[in-house]
Amino acid sequence: MSLQLQPVQVATGSEDQESQLVFHEGFLVAILVRLSDLHETDAGKWFLEAGFGRVTDISGPTFADIDEAQAWICARLGSSGT
Repeated sequence: MSLQLQPVQVATGSEDQESQLVFHEGFLVAILVRLSDLHETDAGKWFLEAGFGRVTDISGPTFADIDEAQAWICARLGSSGT
């Protein structure tokens, strides 16, 4: 499975602005936001700001790095690998 990432700035209302749009087969499936220093021990981790379709998760999971986030998204979409 191949995911395409597009860097963007998201107006989250906080310092958490560095983000990635995540596409699969041309469809937007998720928006990931990198957590700022305001989050102390979680700074630098990636947060699922929004997921669409099978990537929807109201708990808003946090990932150690972008690779972990992509693996989780692939699993939700029903395939392993990126």
